[in-house]
Amino acid sequence: MKEFFENVLRYQRYFITITLGIFFALFGWLKPLLKNPVTAVALVGMLVSILIFVTLTLRGMLGLSTL
Repeated sequence: MKEFFENVLRYQRYFITITLGIFFALFGWLKPLLKNPVTAVALVGMLVSILIFVTLTLRGMLGLSTL
């Protein structure tokens, strides 16, 4: 049973490592865009609009509010 829990912990560490690696790679790719104020505003606006789109889509799909 000890080996089972060690294996489960190994998958959790793998998931965290992969997730952090994706975020670091994405941030490294977007970092030069944040130096120019115009592209920084556009990037922030795009991220906010994506977040709003996902939120409204999930609310509509789950029936949490009537739009």
